[in-house]
Amino acid sequence: MSGEEEDSQIKEFKLLGILDVQKTPCARDAILHGAGGSVAAGVLHFLATSRVKRSFDVGFAGFFLTTLGSWFYCRMRNAKLRVQQRLIQEGIKNKVVYEGTVLDPTKKPKPEAPSSPS
Repeated sequence: MSGEEEDSQIKEFKLLGILDVQKTPCARDAILHGAGGSVAAGVLHFLATSRVKRSFDVGFAGFFLTTLGSWFYCRMRNAKLRVQQRLIQEGIKNKVVYEGTVLDPTKKPKPEAPSSPS
């Protein structure tokens, strides 16, 4: 196999056999943030209480909450970005369509010369 063929065959990483982390938007970042949150929550709880089982439970809850929080934040940010992109595309399309016509919103109407009273 040549190097090009190896690059074209990207290995899939599926979480629990169902979620393809590389192809799902925000999944990779959410899982990484969740892992960091779980370690931080578990270690801090262990240092505060010295209870191993409870610290594991707190770490698991930290993973769950941090992953979900990061996932929803990322998805909302992406949705907001898509809306902004759509508005910009419509504005550019309208500018191209109306540019140089009477309906051009950027074109200021010429003030009519006041007629002298006769």
